Formats: sequence, structure tokens, C-alpha cells
Amino acid sequence: MNIQEYFKRINFTSKVSLTKEVLFELQSNHLENIPFENLDIHYGSKIELNLDKIFDKIVTRKRGGFCYELNSIFNELLIKIGFKTFLISARVYNKNVTYGQEFDHMAIIVEIDTKLFLVDVGFGKFTFEPLELIINQSQLDKYGNFMIDKWNNKYYRVNRLEHNEIIPEYIFKLNEKQLIEFEEMCKFHQSNHESHFTKNKVISISKPNGRITLTNTNLKITEGDKTEIVNFNELEFDRYLYKYFNIRIEK
Repeated sequence: MNIQEYFKRINFTSKVSLTKEVLFELQSNHLENIPFENLDIHYGSKIELNLDKIFDKIVTRKRGGFCYELNSIFNELLIKIGFKTFLISARVYNKNVTYGQEFDHMAIIVEIDTKLFLVDVGFGKFTFEPLELIINQSQLDKYGNFMIDKWNNKYYRVNRLEHNEIIPEYIFKLNEKQLIEFEEMCKFHQSNHESHFTKNKVISISKPNGRITLTNTNLKITEGDKTEIVNFNELEFDRYLYKYFNIRIEK
């Protein structure tokens, strides 16, 4: 991995140190420069959990990716810098009020000075900065209030707090996982009709004062308290993809 090329891709120019401040800056820079997207699934390009191929796609070719790509390559960057990290499996909350299978989602745990942080650059609009792994304490983030609690006496659960309501995001255990263990679910999310990734195209990126999200026939731009929505014919998707994300995809 070319660390300097990665830093250039996420516009990171600060001095590297194994501190909370640097970790937080790396995550926020990543989210503002690399989009979450599932486009390869819809354009017939197989996603493989190969770090060299993921680096080429995300850093060299300036694309985005979904959790298995974004968090695996970001974790590798953190390791190369010198952070103490490991990958975790997470089970995502769904509309049926249940949680997905193990390896449904990939995230990262980073240890700094005996404190643990949940790091995630692959969950779309989630936390802008890492969450400290402390229980039942609200943590204010650019994207809202979050709280980690325990679920079923077995899992940690990440929740979004909105209007005094607890909205679950996903659950996880502090068990270190290897990249190869995510392969089966990575294939599932690329091919199975039950996966939400196979249903619609989506690409989304955080901006300093908002967010840009593009789906099959809809463009949503938020900036501060203002929201602009543009509906279009799906045949125009590639034009909007290039205009707002500077991405062209070979079909």
C-alpha cells in the first residue's frame, strides 16, 4: 500500500501520530472524500476481498465502495501507520425488527491508550467520527447523538438517539475477524435478491455542510438546513454520476 497516495486521496496533510485526534481526522477526511457506493454490483463488476484490488479501485481509480471494501482498506491504512486495530463482524438492524447474519457488515475496533473506539467508514450516513466504546452514554456527533449499549447480554449495540427514541443501527461482539471470513456475505450482498444492495444503485458522500446522495432516479443534496431533490429518468444516471462524483464506469 502506498500510504502517501492514500493520504492524498483523503486530503490528509496533518502529522501522523497514534492519537485520538489523528484517528478522528482520518475518519472524517475519509468520509468527505471517498463515497459509499454499490455500483459495481449493478454494472457487472465482481467485488473481491483483495486489498491490492480494493486499493486500486478506491485510491488509484478514485471510486468508492461498500463496507467490505471501505473498512478493509481503511483498516489496512491504520495498521500501516501503526494503530492497533482489528476487524469485527456486525449484524445490521432491519425493518423486520431483527438483525442480519454474522458478517452482514464489517467495522473496525481501534485501541488507543487502553480505550477502544468503533471506527466505520463503510455504513453510509453513520457517525462522522469514531465512537468510544463506553456503555449507556450519549456521544454527540456531527450526524447526531449516538449511544452504545448491551443487547441480549451478548452483543454491543450501536444506536442513534432521535427525539428520546432509541433507533438501533447494528450489533457486534469484540471478536477479531479475518478478511477472508467476510467473503461469503460479500458474495451474498452482490448476488442475492434478498440483499438491499442488489435492489437499487446508490452512491453517497459526506460534505463539510451536508451530503450528496444519488440513486437510480433521484439526486438529493443537503446543505445546512436546505435540501434539494432532483428526480430524473434512470437513463440519465451516468450523467449525474459524473457531474456530482466525477466517476465514469465502463460497462
